[in-house]
Amino acid sequence: MGAGFGLEALVGAFMFHAYGAYVVLLREEFGWSKTLLAAAFSLARVESGILGPVQGWLTDRFGPRVLIRTGMTIFAVGFMLFSQIGSPVTFFLTFFLIALGSSLGGYLPIAVAIVTWFRRRRALALSVSATGMGVGGILVQFVALAMTRWGWRWTAFASGVIVLLVGLPLAQVVRRPHAYGERPDGDREADASLAGARTARAVDFTAREAVRTRAFWCIALGHGTALLAVSAIMVHFLIHVTEQLGYSLREGASLVALITVVQVVAQLAGGWAGDRFSKRGIVVACMVAHAAALVLLAHAVASWMVVAFAVLHGAAWGIRGPLMSAMRADYFGAASFGTITGVSSMVVMLGMMGGPLIAGLVADRTGSYVAAFEALAGFAALGSVFFVLATPPRPPRRVGAEAPVLRTI
Repeated sequence: MGAGFGLEALVGAFMFHAYGAYVVLLREEFGWSKTLLAAAFSLARVESGILGPVQGWLTDRFGPRVLIRTGMTIFAVGFMLFSQIGSPVTFFLTFFLIALGSSLGGYLPIAVAIVTWFRRRRALALSVSATGMGVGGILVQFVALAMTRWGWRWTAFASGVIVLLVGLPLAQVVRRPHAYGERPDGDREADASLAGARTARAVDFTAREAVRTRAFWCIALGHGTALLAVSAIMVHFLIHVTEQLGYSLREGASLVALITVVQVVAQLAGGWAGDRFSKRGIVVACMVAHAAALVLLAHAVASWMVVAFAVLHGAAWGIRGPLMSAMRADYFGAASFGTITGVSSMVVMLGMMGGPLIAGLVADRTGSYVAAFEALAGFAALGSVFFVLATPPRPPRRVGAEAPVLRTI
């Protein structure tokens, strides 16, 4: 869990949260359009979706450590090459490498490892690990400071060096419980049998069985609509507040830090609540909060409205994020969790891809982000409906198998 936290922090600080700052400086140096810069982020997410099923299968087959080690190496090399770009072609190619490395070494294999380590406090464990992404958002202030002092090229190269020095040792720590002779939740064999008595007959779905359920598609579509909002803000928030609201880059980075401070606190609170209350009900409320936050940002005319957006968006993102993985694990089990998550990423990636493109295209055509953020708010509201419909699936029927118990959320 601690290694997952550190790895998520590296990805968050150097890529996801820092990308908006790179966009501001790349526009200043090269004059590239918002749409072009958003397209790089979006196309990289296509890679994540296409790779997802294979990555999930590889993680289930060979374990998360191998993929994370490979991913961190590619992530670091991508940043070093990115520091030398001079054209849209080299920009797209190097950013593709960065995105590939962050996918292989990031969320999916980390989540697989955590799901196999924890059962009773799964939501909290996933939340603690995911706070690394939020801490990365706080650290982006230092990344932005480095860009203003030494330039974005030296900052990118140094980011690659740090990933090698920190990410590879952390990758060595990530293993499944049996590699240490342990059991999930740290139980001994007798304790595990007693603690798992109530769920001993619960079925682990295969990926083929999971995709036949309504819950699989509703979770994937709801997750995708949530990421429409998240990805659009990642790419366009700093452009919006610096070019249209008059903030400096450092002031904008401070707002990103506020979003992520709230996100970190909310993740821990959401993990605690997710282990005690309905995960689905909590997520529905978060989707409504995403929609309200985007409406606030679209019509912001005062600082308090931008701050209110940051708090509401950060809270919704923080609480909702880890519960996506917890719901999948609760509904479908841990045995094929990596493959199931990987297959769902083919749907989820549409949100990561679509958010920046929608916002960039609309902003280039209209000259502002008002209509774009309003449209994304509508999609977030639609996402709440998908989660309302994401009720727990019935266990699959198998010839000759004893009738399994239903999973509860």
